[in-house]
Amino acid sequence: MNIFRFNLVLLVAVGVWALTCRLEAQAVGKAATARQGVEDVIIDTDVGDDIDDGFALALALKSPELNILQINSDFGIVSIRTAMLQRFLDEIGRSDIPVATGVVSQMPESHFTQRRYGERDGIRRPSPDAIASTLDLIRKHPHEVTLIAIGPMYNVAAMIDRDPETFRLVKRVVVMGGSIYKGQGDLGYEKPKGPNAEWNIVQAIPEAQKLFNVGVPLYMMPTDATQMKFDEVKRELLFRQDTKLTDQLLILYQLWGRLTPTLYDPMAVAYTIDSKLCPTTPMHITVDNEGFTRPTEGEPNVQVCLESNPDRFFHFYMKRMLAK
Repeated sequence: MNIFRFNLVLLVAVGVWALTCRLEAQAVGKAATARQGVEDVIIDTDVGDDIDDGFALALALKSPELNILQINSDFGIVSIRTAMLQRFLDEIGRSDIPVATGVVSQMPESHFTQRRYGERDGIRRPSPDAIASTLDLIRKHPHEVTLIAIGPMYNVAAMIDRDPETFRLVKRVVVMGGSIYKGQGDLGYEKPKGPNAEWNIVQAIPEAQKLFNVGVPLYMMPTDATQMKFDEVKRELLFRQDTKLTDQLLILYQLWGRLTPTLYDPMAVAYTIDSKLCPTTPMHITVDNEGFTRPTEGEPNVQVCLESNPDRFFHFYMKRMLAK
């Protein structure tokens, strides 16, 4: 009888152990399946100048395909931009996303339209150095991190200067910047005016040159493909959603103080999620000393999106932003 009971207990224990192992394996399998198609990203942004950074951040936060490891403040008075980012994330319930402070640089004060959003409370919690923390994340996840750079390249250049070998472990860098054939204001309705020295490049020319020469997979969303006019109909539809995210975006939009935004930066985020939204062409691009991004002879060093479909982009953007 004692032997029978012992065998029964042993049999039950083995069964429980086997069931536990099977459930754990299923959980691991589900987690792995859930991670398929999810990309680790770090966003480097000069939020607070033009409003398109805010719309780009909103798209990233609404996209389950992106695992946002960190958001870096970039350009000018970066402490205020850090405070802006912390407030934005706190207000929408995403304070779990770290915010890091980038490199202080010169900037035109007149462009810092939304700075009051960050000045009210200041930095809410300790913020790590963006250069060191980004490099640490790249070391921790070699060839897995996409860096989305939607501001002047001060932080990016500082990473390259500090540790170029680690920087080359990045999976890819997706930038909004440059102008190849169509410059600012060239929407295809008039005779082409040719390229111009685009804002993100011209504000940090030597820094941009370092990125284009460092030898990492680089994807470029220039003005040729990013002049997406966010008209009144779409704005009204978005802002009447009255969610925590759209409410904060509306505050930033009102502080911006103009009417129709051009969604340059969101294209870099959209491309990271779905590359079909902005098909690229391999080119060799040189950043000259005036801030022009010139196509030149040589092995391709950049994948450049030269044309996109605004209807397709806004269909993607609005469906994503209006999703519950």
